[in-house]
Amino acid sequence: MIVCKFGGTSVGDAQAIARTASIIAGRRERQPVVVVSALGGATNMLLRIAEQSAKGQLIGALSAVEALRDRHLKQTETLLRDDATASADISGELSAMFDELAALAEALKTLGDLTPRSLDAIASLGEQLSSVLVVAAFRAQGLPAEHVDARQVMITDAQYTRAEPHPDAIAEAAQRLIMPMVRAGSIPVMGGFIGSAQGTGVTTTLGRGGSDYSASLVGAALQAEAIEIWTDVDGMLTADPRVVPDARLIERIGFDEASELAAFGAKVLHPNTIAPAVMRGIPVWVLNSARPEGTGTLITFDSPRRPVTAIAGKSGVTLLKVRSPRMLLTEGFMRTLFEVFERHHTSVDVVATSEVSVSVTIDDVSRLEALVIDLRALGDVTMERNRGIVSIVGNGLSDGGSAMATALSAIGELRVHMLSLSSSGINLTVVVDGEQVNPAMQRLHRAFFPAAVVS
Repeated sequence: MIVCKFGGTSVGDAQAIARTASIIAGRRERQPVVVVSALGGATNMLLRIAEQSAKGQLIGALSAVEALRDRHLKQTETLLRDDATASADISGELSAMFDELAALAEALKTLGDLTPRSLDAIASLGEQLSSVLVVAAFRAQGLPAEHVDARQVMITDAQYTRAEPHPDAIAEAAQRLIMPMVRAGSIPVMGGFIGSAQGTGVTTTLGRGGSDYSASLVGAALQAEAIEIWTDVDGMLTADPRVVPDARLIERIGFDEASELAAFGAKVLHPNTIAPAVMRGIPVWVLNSARPEGTGTLITFDSPRRPVTAIAGKSGVTLLKVRSPRMLLTEGFMRTLFEVFERHHTSVDVVATSEVSVSVTIDDVSRLEALVIDLRALGDVTMERNRGIVSIVGNGLSDGGSAMATALSAIGELRVHMLSLSSSGINLTVVVDGEQVNPAMQRLHRAFFPAAVVS
């Protein structure tokens, strides 16, 4: 059995969905379970609808609802043009969901308050819609697809917009609901990204990029032989091709390297994707749905040992510095410090310490004001916005030190605010000014992949 996840571009329109059906048709003997994202761009539009409605801009919100309705119905008509009855049935089912969306928009306009729970109710519709449409498209191609309501499988806590999955509950639900379909020869299809709170059944979401996470969790729950992430690039590359146009395909990469790259800016995978697969030892493939004949990237435990495998970068990072003379020879200070971040549900990416100060980077600034207030109880706090992270990843990075010397030489005169080598020695992270992320990535790529000259 394999789990195949298709991203928004892979189900973006009728042509893309037809390609997805062909890919699954070629994998029927491997008993595929399919996880799909919303149609490309649909989630962003749903979030805008929610925001407009809460602000009282109901006309604009309802106009967007109708635009999204028309898009889905047009793709339905194209995919099911040879079966008028099926087209009418699916169009009616999708329209009913859009009627529900319009009613939610009107309710939000009346309330004037967009709660996380309401946001999840709206954001989740993208995957609900796409999974219904994909099942119909598969059946039209002769595939025995069966729809699975992801909310019955992906059981989570009640932390709306960033719900935490409950793996044991997911495993039980997957074995109970999905496994019988697979054994009967059907192809289960479910939406990614969405779930429901344990005990209440209220709709939740896993956060942006959560469809990858859903696929990995389902793969682990079903003990799949492989997880395939189908996207719009040929696999994981040595750098973001939008920054380094001649970035190279990585044919094989280790779980630990892929996890580091995902966490520090690689766009192909959601940072959480790898964890459930690692725990079960399930190999993960990254493949291009527009070029299914490509080799893709295999993520596994056994990978070549290289000084540098890839370079990742991201901007929009905030650097926090806490300085306190009380740190010196004080037991428990670091625990107290990081308990503040835990209370505010804010994860830390990079950490550097001295005898009397700690510097950390964070991505999520939604709780920044309250976080800083609590940190000031521990010492002087300095906040620097508009920073960026460049990460050099390789399982042989710390072998001998020459790779790190090359990295620092390549960065040259660019201002470095912070430097950190991971405890595993496979990730050298450099914090620079936000606008210097791309130049730094280009310099580093030239240094470690000299045949690749950035134009």
